[in-house]
Amino acid sequence: MPVPPLAQRTPLERTHHGDTFIDHYEWLRDKESQQVLDYLKAENAYTEAATADQQPLRDAIFEEIKGRTQQTDMSVPSRRGAWWYFNRTVAGQQYPIMCRVPAQTEGSLAERYEPPVVQPGQPLDGEQVVLDCNDFARDMAFFSLGSFQVTRDGTLLTFSVDDSGDERYTQYFKNLETGDFLPETLENIFAGAFFASGASHLIYSVADESWRPYEIRAHALGTSPEQDIVLYREDDPGMWLSANMSSSRTHLVITSSNSEYSETRIINIHELGQLEPTLILHRDAGLEHTTDIIDVNGTGYLLLGHNYQAPNGEVVLAPLHDRYLAFEDFRAGWIPLMPHSSQVRIESFKFSRNHWVVMARENTTVKVFIAPRSALAEQIANPHAQGIELYEPGGFTDELYTSAFSGVNIMSPVIRLNYTSYLTPNSVYDYFPDSDELILRRQTPVLGYLPEQYTAYRMWAPAEDGAMIPLSVMHRADLDRSQGHPVIQYGYGSYESSMDPYFSTARLSVLDRNVVFVVAHVRGGGELGRAWYTEGKKLAKKNTFTDFIAATDFLAQQPWVDASRIGIMGGSAGGLLMGAVVNMAPEKYAACLAQVPFVDALTTILDPNLPLSSLEWEEWGNPITDREVYEYMKSYSPYENIRPVRYPAIAAVTSLNDTRVFYVEPAKWVAALRHTIAQDSPTPLLKIEMEGGHGGGSGRYTAWKEIAWDYAFLLQKLGAQD
Repeated sequence: MPVPPLAQRTPLERTHHGDTFIDHYEWLRDKESQQVLDYLKAENAYTEAATADQQPLRDAIFEEIKGRTQQTDMSVPSRRGAWWYFNRTVAGQQYPIMCRVPAQTEGSLAERYEPPVVQPGQPLDGEQVVLDCNDFARDMAFFSLGSFQVTRDGTLLTFSVDDSGDERYTQYFKNLETGDFLPETLENIFAGAFFASGASHLIYSVADESWRPYEIRAHALGTSPEQDIVLYREDDPGMWLSANMSSSRTHLVITSSNSEYSETRIINIHELGQLEPTLILHRDAGLEHTTDIIDVNGTGYLLLGHNYQAPNGEVVLAPLHDRYLAFEDFRAGWIPLMPHSSQVRIESFKFSRNHWVVMARENTTVKVFIAPRSALAEQIANPHAQGIELYEPGGFTDELYTSAFSGVNIMSPVIRLNYTSYLTPNSVYDYFPDSDELILRRQTPVLGYLPEQYTAYRMWAPAEDGAMIPLSVMHRADLDRSQGHPVIQYGYGSYESSMDPYFSTARLSVLDRNVVFVVAHVRGGGELGRAWYTEGKKLAKKNTFTDFIAATDFLAQQPWVDASRIGIMGGSAGGLLMGAVVNMAPEKYAACLAQVPFVDALTTILDPNLPLSSLEWEEWGNPITDREVYEYMKSYSPYENIRPVRYPAIAAVTSLNDTRVFYVEPAKWVAALRHTIAQDSPTPLLKIEMEGGHGGGSGRYTAWKEIAWDYAFLLQKLGAQD
């Protein structure tokens, strides 16, 4: 058997609130050290040798994914201005090719908004290549496309590229009439840049050393970056800064936010650099809110989604002021649009040409609701009404599904929806609300897939305190439920992020090996509204972990589950979940796959200079200033709570250039596990992508190989290779 590398133990004291912790592996944080790099390479070599017997299974899963995928394929065209834009993928190539064809400008609404039928590998008349990502990335070890936008007149493209995985981008400009790249670029900026209406300025943000966007800037095309205008600077290290265009296309909306409250400013796009942004709602109000601006019969109004006395959200209209109003004065002018509901969590909203479109969550499920824009004028005329009536487009029949808007444009009368479920591949619909017509434009082909061969359904597991935890259960329809089978249990449970149903081609390789796949929607996520989130954060964070273990206990009692063959997986904050539950209940699990795991959480959050640490205080609490938070976090942080007992087989997968969860966290965790856990435990593994970021390596074939590695590790440990 190969021998794992032995990490040097160099004690370093960390003292807070009178408590001292001896950290023996903090030296691994020095990414520039040759000693550290050599150690990480040795870990990779050991992992490769220790899992060499899994290679045939990895190869088989990779070939299954590839065999089910139509590799030469295309997306459904989306209309912008006088062009239809779409992507092509070509067999053997890692990245998409961005293309376009002219759109029809005359005829009926249905004719003008019927996307051209694109066939794999067959060019259309007048088709142009806007950007071939394969050609652009030819000499790059890593390629990730960030923002991508063409001006409405179709003459200029801007896009950003991360070439290392650290999520710091270079912005490029391309003249689509000549095909030439402009000489100007913007270096080391944050993702998400966009043109202000009229395309005279590019709006972008830059991040500080802790990877927090803190400045919004405007770049005038044709000028040097040194002349760019700083529109707003956020100096609070606990606030995240962002910007977007209003639906009215008249204003830039600038938002400072964390997970508990936000602050909004607006500025007219014709006054960039001339006036200071106007404060709309101050952070001292303590409200989490989103802001938009919409024209109603020639008058501009603020559209505000907020949580004032409305934990699941409420949407109101407010007059558009040119100066800041005290909160009580501002609230006095609110006109209700969508009142608070204890059953519905409002998540986002947009406008099409004639309709208001809301995305909301009801009983764990994301749905799209629609109302005519004329209803806003009616509500303004009758401000004491209870809100406007919205409806959900019909036609979806899965028990567990996700319906979300993907293309809602103030210039378009058509609403594009994405629909998917655990059993239904991603499906693109165009909804014509004026005629109530829902048209399926395309469902992603999955070669050889027969949906009737699989099943997905909801179960509810009781938590320690009586809360009922929703579980999404998937397996083969012909699974023999009279005998036990292996289970892969997945979880996340942080930041109010919901693990919504989606179709996965790779997951079929797990189900086809008679493994049951279960998503445990534990507290800390947002599946059951705001309270489900708040009951799994800060000083209630342990509910996330105990919920996951309770879900395991519930599954272990089912006759179709082999309790001795339960494997678990989760990534990022879900990796924290993995580390916590294997410390708390290692005997319940056969294997654990932790992807980019946040397992040294206390060390990270105690250092405000590390990426995102200050922003995390609203999620976990501030252990620097609050002794109770420090002691609570230390009681569950995976790195500090490893026990000298037998642990399951563990693999930690990470990337050297990850800026969200540094590679050092899983590296330290694996070293500490090997030193502490019982000697009869399987040796923990560390796999590190040396050219990648938070999402691993780049390119679709690389992604397939990575998920094949992950699944092969779990399947072998669960005895489910065949």
